[in-house]
Formats: sequence, C-alpha cells, structure tokens
Amino acid sequence: MEVFIEPIGRLMNEFSKLPGVGKKTAQRYAYRVIGMSAEEAKAFADAILGVKQRVRLCRVCGNFTEEEVCDICKMRDKSVICVVKEPKDVIALEKLHEFKGVYHVLHGVIDPMNGVSPNDIRIKELLARVGEGEVKEVIMATNPDVEGEATAMYIAKLLKPLGVKVTRIAHGVPVGSELEYADDITLTRALLDRKEI
Repeated sequence: MEVFIEPIGRLMNEFSKLPGVGKKTAQRYAYRVIGMSAEEAKAFADAILGVKQRVRLCRVCGNFTEEEVCDICKMRDKSVICVVKEPKDVIALEKLHEFKGVYHVLHGVIDPMNGVSPNDIRIKELLARVGEGEVKEVIMATNPDVEGEATAMYIAKLLKPLGVKVTRIAHGVPVGSELEYADDITLTRALLDRKEI
C-alpha cells in the first residue's frame, strides 16, 4: 500500500526535483498546497506557467528578461562587461548599486569532471561582443572555486590578444571574520590582492 495517495505523491515528487528540497520539505510543500484555497493554488500555478511563458534570455548578455534585450543592456555603459556564471549572480551584484556597466552570463563554468567544455557555455558570445570594439574592460566575476578560476583564466587568455583590459574581482578574508578560521587559499588570495591604504 502506498503511503501517499497518487496526487500527493506526484506533487511531492515534483517538489523534490527542486534544488535543496528533500523528502520532508517536499511533503511540507505539498501539504501547504493542499491547504491553499483554490484561488491561491491557481495563482501559484499561474506564476509558474507565467515564468515559463514570459521569461527568456537577453540576446546580448544572456540574463533573464521579458524582452529581446534586457534593460541593463539597453541603458548602461557598454564599455565595461562583468562576466558571471548565472543570472542569480547578476542580482547579487545589482543589489550593491555600484556597478554601472553591463553583464555577460555564461550559464555555467568550464568543468571537465562533469563534461562541461568551453563550447557548452556562452564564451563565443562574449568574444563576439568584445570583437565589436566598444569594450574597454572585462571583469571576471566567476566564483573563486577551481572551476570558476579555470574559467576566468581561460577567458582571460582568449581576450588578451583582443586588446581589452581583463580584471578579476578581488577575493580575500570576509569582513567580520577571523584570520585563524580562513582557509589557506583565501588567505593567499587576500595577501596577493592586497591594496595600499
């Protein structure tokens, strides 16, 4: 005998496909949906369908947008491009209200162990943008892990011959932390990326 009737089991199965959602969380989500009014459940379902129907990738930068070209690409300084791994990284940087340039979303990083090669991410599109001649600087803002570093170095080697300045976001000890708890790689980067005060 099944523990859950088919509709509940099916809903739990769908929730468990989301990142970070295990069986218990999927069960809580399913029961929450069951407890919704018909109007709330319809609004929830409509929001999911609306995202799938209306959200697309900007043809220039690869970020999420409802238009062919996103507002950032339309209105910002195109001479500086910040390269990130995913659209959620754009949100993280935009919250700072500091960067005035445009973005390029790779939709992944080079990861040979998982079968991701340079051809599987949006490197060709970045090279085409830089090749148009308007770009003065490319900021590599991929994660400071092995794959992010390898991707940044690979792209930097491709961009250098094009005469564009390539920079990397600084990495180091987080504000409010203690040196004794920082790992060796973080401390090394903090020393190498030091700045005059």
